[in-house]
Amino acid sequence: MNSTTFRTAVVRVPSGPDSIEIIDVPVVSPGPGQVRVAIAGAPVNPVDLGVAGGFFHSIGMIDQPGHTGLGWDFAGTVLERGEGVDLAAGTRVAGMVGGFDRDYGTYAEQLVVPVTALAVVPDDLDLLEAATVPVNGLAAAQMLDLLDDAPADGNRLLVTGAGGLVGGYLVALAAERGWDATGLGRPDDEKFVRGLGAGFVSHAEPGWDAVADAASMQEEALALVRGGGKFVGVKPNAVPAAERGISASAVETYPDAARLSDLLARAASGVLPARVHAAVPLDNAAEAHRAVAAGGVRGRYVLVP
Repeated sequence: MNSTTFRTAVVRVPSGPDSIEIIDVPVVSPGPGQVRVAIAGAPVNPVDLGVAGGFFHSIGMIDQPGHTGLGWDFAGTVLERGEGVDLAAGTRVAGMVGGFDRDYGTYAEQLVVPVTALAVVPDDLDLLEAATVPVNGLAAAQMLDLLDDAPADGNRLLVTGAGGLVGGYLVALAAERGWDATGLGRPDDEKFVRGLGAGFVSHAEPGWDAVADAASMQEEALALVRGGGKFVGVKPNAVPAAERGISASAVETYPDAARLSDLLARAASGVLPARVHAAVPLDNAAEAHRAVAAGGVRGRYVLVP
């Protein structure tokens, strides 16, 4: 990083991991209500594979004539603050950028973001661990918002992909919203899921009051909901067609500084699992994408500039 440019990972013609390239872009000073952050780590999330592969371009959610930035969440330290911001340089923060149609992302050496999109990282939480919280934690919390508090006469919630990050957060947060959560996952996920206070199954029968589909099983998961129950998924562009009186929706994760602050505090205290599978250099973003695409990874690859 020099004083006038910084490095960031983008795709020009998205076609998978091989289309990821590192380019130099000009440093931009923060405007009112913004901060410039030196990024310590940026996780590789499944949605990033869809961006690099061109899926979101193909359905019209991304239209960038030059290049599309990669990465949604991050942790790092404040370099510079804009007018009206009281975060001092050196403050440890984590946050996310929202939306699809943008020419920048968090796979970068630095980033300018609204202060409303980030929260201060507790002193006893490692920055790379903190980087894994924003998108996954907010997705889980906002999925539970879509389900609302559990009704007293029907609170059985099945969480698919319970061994993953979003699923793990869902089962950890569900009880305080009144849900009796059970995680669906691979047999070797059982110890982890039960350790979060949830039940566990490796095969689910129909009849659940609600399903939070963190594994993106879609129609297969919808079929597990009882008539008149609720379904919430993770694909806002592809909500399964409602049937049997089921209420179906999907989360479109958005920044929420206050909620993120609470999630980071929970991660620091160990209530929420912050799982880093491996820290890899930013230059190895393509290799990290290939590893995530191969499956079987329970933590996050975190890219380090």
